[in-house]
Amino acid sequence: MQSRGFGALKLLDRINRYFAPDIKGRRLKLQLFAESGDKTEEPTPHRQREARKRGQVMKSQEVNAAVNLLGMVFLGSLSWLYYLHHIQALLHYFLRDFTVPADFDLAFCAGLLQFSLSRYLLLVAPFLLVALTLGVSANLLQVGFLVSAEVIRPQLDRINPLAGAKRIFSRRALFEMVKSLLKVSVIGAVSYFYLRTRFTVLLQLLGQEGGVFAAVFSEVLLGLAFRVAGVFLFLAVLDYLFQRFEFQKDLRMTRREVLEEHKHMEGDPHLRARMRERQRALARQRNLDRVPEATVVITNPTALAVALRYREKENQAPVVLAKGAAVMARRIKELAGENNIPVIEDPPVARLLFEKVEVGEEIPVDLYQAVAEILALVYRLQAQRRRQRAAKF
Repeated sequence: MQSRGFGALKLLDRINRYFAPDIKGRRLKLQLFAESGDKTEEPTPHRQREARKRGQVMKSQEVNAAVNLLGMVFLGSLSWLYYLHHIQALLHYFLRDFTVPADFDLAFCAGLLQFSLSRYLLLVAPFLLVALTLGVSANLLQVGFLVSAEVIRPQLDRINPLAGAKRIFSRRALFEMVKSLLKVSVIGAVSYFYLRTRFTVLLQLLGQEGGVFAAVFSEVLLGLAFRVAGVFLFLAVLDYLFQRFEFQKDLRMTRREVLEEHKHMEGDPHLRARMRERQRALARQRNLDRVPEATVVITNPTALAVALRYREKENQAPVVLAKGAAVMARRIKELAGENNIPVIEDPPVARLLFEKVEVGEEIPVDLYQAVAEILALVYRLQAQRRRQRAAKF
């Protein structure tokens, strides 16, 4: 029994070891697939600019309709006397003063058509002008000024039956249908309940004079119009929020798309790292090329090295020609030895120069005294060597 149990355990262990890599690989593939397919990242500014260039912008048609309706209602409430006067004048003319002449001809028809069009434009022009102004203003407030040729460019997707079917049965189409039903239902309910409260007032208008009828009827009509416009405005706010949410959702990006865009905008990170390393290498080489011009090299014996140059007629203060740590410091000292440049060990001064002074800059005032003592030592050593060489000859 023990041998059978031991054999079963060995068999299970072999099965696990055989299938474990496959299972692990499948999990990894699924994870990559999920990361590449799920749009979880917010759109970048570059993606938003590209979408705007294509004409893909966030806009709610309900906002335009609500703004236009409110404008029309306000215009009607402010100028209803103007329209009442013109309508009365037209009724008087056509019902009382209009006569057909005996010599009915084409010139009379042309004059009648001209008269009718002029009166029609006097009535309609203010509404058209206000509607045009409000429509353009509402679009500019939502989208801003935008001219895009991508919108009018022919696209095969627009005549593709499958793409059309997807649009018809999409979530956006469902929302539009629900929104239309809600709009009709709410406006119908608001109109019904308001008119029911004013029904008795409207019945009392039977037999009243024209002025009383016009005043009361205009009051009821404007009250209904303002309520309907308020409903339109409320629905426009809801639609605006939904359109904004859908627009941001459509522009969302996968993590891979964000990385690809970042790589495209700023270049490959590995390539940029290699370029920076190359630039640092070139800068180090340029610094090393100037070491033979140095007057002295100050070191922190093994870790740091700073090459200084001082020419009394050229420089007001010593200038750092090169500096480095570790390998760079050893290379500076090697070049100093090859060019017979004095190497002075002074750890505090070397550390301050390395930390506070950049290559090509003069040393600060607070280091004048310390560096002057080192230069004095260098000059004494150089004078001593010259005397030694002179004594030999």
